[in-house]
Amino acid sequence: MAHSTSGRPTTDGASAGQDALRHGDGGGGPGAPPPSRRGMLSVAAAAGLGLLAGCGEESAGSTSGAGPRGSTKADRSPSATPSKPSPTPKPRPELPRGGRELSRYRLVGYCGLPGAAALGRLGVGDLDDQVRQIEKTARAYAADREPQPVLELLATVANSSAGPDGTYRSRTSSDTIRRFHDAAKRHRALLLLNIQPGRASVLGEVKALREWLVHPDVGIALDPEWEMGPGEVPGDTYGHTSGKELTDVARYLSGIVDEHDLPQKPLVFHQVAVSVVGDQSRLRPQPGVVLIKSADGIGSPGMKRDTWRQLVKNQPEGVRTGFKLFYEEDTEGSRLMTPEEVLALRPRPDYVMFE
Repeated sequence: MAHSTSGRPTTDGASAGQDALRHGDGGGGPGAPPPSRRGMLSVAAAAGLGLLAGCGEESAGSTSGAGPRGSTKADRSPSATPSKPSPTPKPRPELPRGGRELSRYRLVGYCGLPGAAALGRLGVGDLDDQVRQIEKTARAYAADREPQPVLELLATVANSSAGPDGTYRSRTSSDTIRRFHDAAKRHRALLLLNIQPGRASVLGEVKALREWLVHPDVGIALDPEWEMGPGEVPGDTYGHTSGKELTDVARYLSGIVDEHDLPQKPLVFHQVAVSVVGDQSRLRPQPGVVLIKSADGIGSPGMKRDTWRQLVKNQPEGVRTGFKLFYEEDTEGSRLMTPEEVLALRPRPDYVMFE
């Protein structure tokens, strides 16, 4: 993702800071300051159907008219006690718009953080209005799939200052996450919790969000360009992750999916340059988790296609693709790519995100 905050840690907003990192040329490497841009630093089977066993034999000498051919109550064996109905099985959790597999849907979403307009469209205006706009936008990109709106909320935001714990990151409040989750439920949308870790442990930040991840409509998005090593500061250089670290996060999410019998859960990682994800060959998809690499560069349609080709080259098997569009930066001196142009990319993106 393009941005993070600067200054002291915040919970519901962000303030202007250093120029953010972004170009999307697919190159660069850790430690090399990239070109600057305007930015911010962040059913059930029924039982007991009334079929009674052991309806006794008739008595040949009976004169009573109490039953067929004069059988008597005394001549009949006791009826079996009806069995209790089996409890109705609890339905398995499903995705917001049905089913348990994400391949049914084209994910289309906005990102942002309340009070931080530069971090994306979810940061301004009425949240329900924004989700309705996402719904409209998603239909234009659905093509051969069903549209699935997505809210990508910055849950951990990189900062340009160390903060009291020295992690160069702040966490969005639970109240804000709850408000966005409630909106997602109202509109049958997916909620992605985006993590810009600074110097904090990526897996630690994911684990801190477990109370939300046990829900079937909540996934994770990682911004590894804001993952700093020792001595690195957000905004000074590109951050980086590894195939092994992404696999560790996927394995943790897979455990939650298995424990709670959840539908597939998305794990998106935004990638602005090849150098941002090292040792990609060690990336291993995990059961119940859909890995999505989202191409994160800005520029003209031609520049974005060039970035796309570099990032999807030698893509690990089982990893799906995503594509990010910037309403402002992409249109500075150029134009926004059309839905037809985005859907012409190969492999066709599973997730289209707008900032």
